[in-house]
Amino acid sequence: MAIFEGAAVAITTPFKANGEVDFDRFKEQIEYQIENSTDAIVVCGTTGEASTLTHEEHLEVIKYCCEVVNKRIPVIAGTGSNCTSTAIYLSKEAEKVGADGILVVSPYYNKATQKGLYEHFKMIAESVKIPMILYNIQGRTGVNIAPETIAKLFNDVENIVAVKEASGNISQVAKIMHLTGGKIDLYSGNDDQIVPIMSLGGKGVISVLSIVAPKETHNICEYYKNGDVKKACEEQLRALPLIDALFSEVNPIPVKKAIALQGRDTGVVRRPLTEMEEDHAKVLEKAMKEFGVL
Repeated sequence: MAIFEGAAVAITTPFKANGEVDFDRFKEQIEYQIENSTDAIVVCGTTGEASTLTHEEHLEVIKYCCEVVNKRIPVIAGTGSNCTSTAIYLSKEAEKVGADGILVVSPYYNKATQKGLYEHFKMIAESVKIPMILYNIQGRTGVNIAPETIAKLFNDVENIVAVKEASGNISQVAKIMHLTGGKIDLYSGNDDQIVPIMSLGGKGVISVLSIVAPKETHNICEYYKNGDVKKACEEQLRALPLIDALFSEVNPIPVKKAIALQGRDTGVVRRPLTEMEEDHAKVLEKAMKEFGVL
């Protein structure tokens, strides 16, 4: 059984003006997502600014999320690192505090070989009992997890059950599904490819769009699952201007601005990220109004 089907939100980490994690705001964000049909929460991913959290903050945020959600929907913890031993440590601790699964990005900067990627992911997965989702996003990490490597990991390691594919390469996604006999749980890592990914057997999306439009993103997946492909396509295409605006600057700069526009401010972004440029913010506001989430 898949960890989740539908739309999982890649939730932000709220910060106070002094830079500390704002747990009161974080609870509000979690409850907002659950109330609006989100199917799972991914905590401490790229959107959660995990790369600027200390290890202590990282684990505290995961623990708090698990406590607030309290098994109402699955919580998937981002525990990736470019250091294998650090990723193992974070994964073990996430399992201890109640995460339902882990999302592990390919090691960034090191630019590991495919053999290195295989050993990295295998060692992390074998350190825990909960299921693991591979996360392929070459644009952020500088390395692509080859379809053959993904298939080998899926076949060799029992709790490597899924992949979040954010390469943008539909041909690669098709090859992954071919090599795994369509058995791997496939999630879109790009909000503009939810329907294309699901057409290849995908289970849904791990989404930034869901932060500001949780019900609408859930519905795209639900329409498709229920056989209304036409409606799913219509909603996917309707969302494109908003999706483009949400990625007009590096994630999560625009989506934190979008949350603020909705009156659910989650505070500053940590450096080296900076606040959104005013001209981009105006385009974002317009797209949100046109999509009906502002």
